[in-house]
Amino acid sequence: MKKAPEAVQKAAAKKVAVKKVAVKKAAPAKKAAPVRKVAVKPAGAESATALVRRARRINRELAEVYPYAHPELDFTNPFQLVVATVLSAQTTDLRVNQTTPALFAKYPTPEDLAAANPEEVEEILRPTGFFRAKTKSVIGLSKALVEQFGGEVPGKLEDLVKLPGVGRKTAFVVLGNAFGRPGITVDTHFQRLVRRWQWTDETDPDKIEAAVGALFPKSDWTDLSHHVIWHGRRICHARKPACGACPIAPLCPAYGEGETDPEKARKLLKYEKGGFPGQRLNPPQSYLDAGGKAAPPLGAG
Repeated sequence: MKKAPEAVQKAAAKKVAVKKVAVKKAAPAKKAAPVRKVAVKPAGAESATALVRRARRINRELAEVYPYAHPELDFTNPFQLVVATVLSAQTTDLRVNQTTPALFAKYPTPEDLAAANPEEVEEILRPTGFFRAKTKSVIGLSKALVEQFGGEVPGKLEDLVKLPGVGRKTAFVVLGNAFGRPGITVDTHFQRLVRRWQWTDETDPDKIEAAVGALFPKSDWTDLSHHVIWHGRRICHARKPACGACPIAPLCPAYGEGETDPEKARKLLKYEKGGFPGQRLNPPQSYLDAGGKAAPPLGAG
């Protein structure tokens, strides 16, 4: 008879344990709500308001450092930009800029590229790497533009992402820089920096986009993307960030992950292949007015 209470207690404890497990399993369902509510949750003890203020201050500081930030791909129209952006995968913008003049000279319109001989396009695109897949994408998207959009690049996200080789990142580059419609470009630099700055701990590009977008007014999104990407290419590198030469060091939770000695850090400052800030062969006049130099052409040393 003395064992009965003990059995009862064990049974009761088991029921409680089951309830706890059920609660834990149910938790993810709550987080399945809009990504924004989950993703903008600040890390550590920082409040949501403090996170927004710090994030916006970082953007303001970077805007002063890179007042002429722009897409580093050469283009004169939306068609050239969407093609160049597709070609920029797994290579540098400079390499793309050295390749596209010949491509667009021979195939200036979607109609021309859609009817192109794949082998001839492959030969032009060979320097960009993955040239067979890229050839298939640019010819495919050109055909789609001709067949579905009358030879014009659409100005809507839902239409752009239907084009071969065009994902959300490429679509937002085109929308923001060819059509003036705000968008966040989540490339590898952007992903790395916003996590270092603890703007979000998300790893999925779409969730990062939603989390960061919630921290800023929509009108800031395109320029914000340029500021972050330029900083990632020039100072906040993946392996050895130049912390001691970083203008936003006081605002960065990851300060110290890289070289903190100012002199040593300055030696780490680098740009893409070519050595100059701004890899467009034909950069905007505002960039040149600010003292920037165009990247050298292929074979110029």
